[in-house]
Amino acid sequence: MNQASNPLAAACAIEELPEAVQQALAVTLRGCEELIPKEEWVRKLLRSQATGQPLRIKLGLDPTAPDIHIGHTVVLNKLRQLQDLGHTVIFLIGDFTSLIGDPSGRNSTRPPLTPEQIKANADTYYQQASLVLDPQRTEIRYNSEWSLPLGAMGMIQLAAKYTVARMMERNDFHDRFKAGTPISVHEFLYPLMQGYDSVALRADLELGGTDQKFNLLMGRHLQQEHGQEPQCILTMPLLEGLDGVDKMSKSKNNYIGISEAPNTMFAKVLSISDELMWRWYTLLSMRAEADIATLRQQVQAGANPRDAKVALAKEITARFHNAAAADAAEQDFVLRSRGGVPDEIEERHVSGAPIGIAALLKAAGLAPSSSEAHRLIDGGGVRLDSVVVSDKALKLQAGAYVLQVGKRRFVRVHLG
Repeated sequence: MNQASNPLAAACAIEELPEAVQQALAVTLRGCEELIPKEEWVRKLLRSQATGQPLRIKLGLDPTAPDIHIGHTVVLNKLRQLQDLGHTVIFLIGDFTSLIGDPSGRNSTRPPLTPEQIKANADTYYQQASLVLDPQRTEIRYNSEWSLPLGAMGMIQLAAKYTVARMMERNDFHDRFKAGTPISVHEFLYPLMQGYDSVALRADLELGGTDQKFNLLMGRHLQQEHGQEPQCILTMPLLEGLDGVDKMSKSKNNYIGISEAPNTMFAKVLSISDELMWRWYTLLSMRAEADIATLRQQVQAGANPRDAKVALAKEITARFHNAAAADAAEQDFVLRSRGGVPDEIEERHVSGAPIGIAALLKAAGLAPSSSEAHRLIDGGGVRLDSVVVSDKALKLQAGAYVLQVGKRRFVRVHLG
């Protein structure tokens, strides 16, 4: 069979595919780390176009915390892009797998969550995911639906479909075993149960972060073991945080929570570097790649990169709040950057007047210690009622003051 008559062979010649399939493949590949195997995904897209049957695309998240940050939304954004192509999107909440704990990237056994913790976290997950996905076109499932009925016999039969040797090829298990770090037997169940989710849902494609590759491939293996056509897998990169170095993480304090206030969210996006901005555009923006390329060309031609960053900040803020909140956040940021005091600022009540300026900064939560407060004052970064503070020995009497650190941190202190 020659390339012209074989659509799989034509997968490397994108221009030979139908236009709709070309578009779907481009959407799939945008910003992704790996698509495995690409040829099979092209075949699935061609079949979907020919039959009119949407493909089943799965994303599973374990409710291990009560909220998510925008780093978690990288895969949700991809899911929404594929949803907009007309495919069936399955948002899977891992209420059963959370009882085991995902060992991915772990150097120790993950502490198990209680059923009460899992339920409380799961209740918020879909609400937050709905800020990205279209809730009217999203299938919500919980893997306890099929995992609990599996029972002990089913679990034994499932475990028989994979070897310990293959399981130990997994990097985190291999490294822990080599280091003499304990590995609990129940941790081997996690990838098996995640893979079984794909069997239960008959997934055509599963999404996940790069750290989930082993678990995603397990889904392919178990589908074949159960006589199903194996899913393709799409891994997305882990988003760098505000520092542009480490992946976004609450423990690194380089994150933006999707439930943060609009003004805070907007200001945090504007704080990222110009270079990181383009990566965030690719992974977080819903704008067409052609529009992003035009923006980048304008910046390269001399346009102010801040304008592009403002557009990104407004898009992200509007997604998790609304357009009016994004506009207001922009106005608030402009006001702060010009030295003005915003209309609404945090209020703090502090006792102990008279008090030194460094101690007051610490008590107001604007500096972690007196020594850091002195450093901020030395750098000219502290204002009291819009006037730069230069005297580290300044003592303040009872009254109300507006303290400012940097361009965006304001606190109205009521000192008594």
